[in-house]
Amino acid sequence: MSAVAIENTAPTALPRAFWALWVCQLVNRLGSFVQPFLVLYLTHDRPLSAGTAGAVAAAVGAGSVCAQLVGGWLADRVGRRVTMLICFFGTGAALILLGSARSMALIWVTAFLVGLLSDLFRPAVQATVADLLQPTERVRAYGLLFWAINLGFSVSTVSAGVLASFGYGLLFWVNAATSVIAGLVIWMMVPESRPAPEEDSVRRALLPVVVRDTVFLLMILIQIGYATIYMQGYSTLPLAMSGDGLSSRTYGLVIALNGVVIVLVQPFLGKWFVKLDRPKLLAASMLVVGLGGVFAEALRDARLLPADLAPAAIVCELRKLKAAALLMGFRGAPACDLAAVADIASRLGRFVAAHPEIAEVDINPLVVYPQGQGALAVDALIVVR
Repeated sequence: MSAVAIENTAPTALPRAFWALWVCQLVNRLGSFVQPFLVLYLTHDRPLSAGTAGAVAAAVGAGSVCAQLVGGWLADRVGRRVTMLICFFGTGAALILLGSARSMALIWVTAFLVGLLSDLFRPAVQATVADLLQPTERVRAYGLLFWAINLGFSVSTVSAGVLASFGYGLLFWVNAATSVIAGLVIWMMVPESRPAPEEDSVRRALLPVVVRDTVFLLMILIQIGYATIYMQGYSTLPLAMSGDGLSSRTYGLVIALNGVVIVLVQPFLGKWFVKLDRPKLLAASMLVVGLGGVFAEALRDARLLPADLAPAAIVCELRKLKAAALLMGFRGAPACDLAAVADIASRLGRFVAAHPEIAEVDINPLVVYPQGQGALAVDALIVVR
């Protein structure tokens, strides 16, 4: 989930219907318990094999892929509001059916329906925002919606991990209830915004236009690859953590960090993001995602430092990293507060040196704000001998 920028230049008041969409997104995500924990539910409560559970999760993904096309078609021809109502009320019913399904055939069908119905709203919401707002207001509006999604996601994944300890069945009912509440918000507060078609307008088929757009097709392929890797956090990661003896509560805390980082960072960086070239910003964000994890190890982009190294010397070492350019104001972005990082590393080194019983300390993620604004350790793990 990469952050979306919020425009910060002379913002105008957004309409009531937009804020209803914002509340709807927040409520819906606050109860999004089932999909992140579906694989754990299937392997623990059914129990299915890891391979079968992963295939069921893939059925949800297949439904989500179809939802983008179906949702866009419905939003254009039936209406944005009707599409969102079908999504939220239909998702509530599909979740209850999936939670009560016992036969594999019914599990497969309801899993696909959950993916299909739960994602129908995405094209409709995006189209509604475009209908309600001027182009200069849309970046800020989409950013606010994305911020609400991640705020709800952060809360839901932590609370779902706790609720799962009392039984996974409860997750389906709470998720269904929040979906219905989101639908009621749309029903009461969001009018239909689809523009009336012009009398002489001729509707053109979209697919022939798309298949001739090489850049668009390449973007789709890139996003498919990115999403395939990203979704391992909801399929492979829970199985790996469960196999290591970690609880569902721990898994919930781990995946919540994704949303927490966005909630904390997006309001600070949004005003700089809107000034950057968007294609280059997207490319840089993909690079940062890679450098932040496996690629950092593959490129051996690390510095081994003594525990008593002074902060000034630590800053010098940070500037020697292969990805150092990203920390020092890459393509117009604000420079990161390397002094704050060095101060944390220096204090941590002295702390470990004073406690020989500590075998390992892992801070992940460490959110670094622009120069002069400090840094924040979102999560830390201390291993004692």
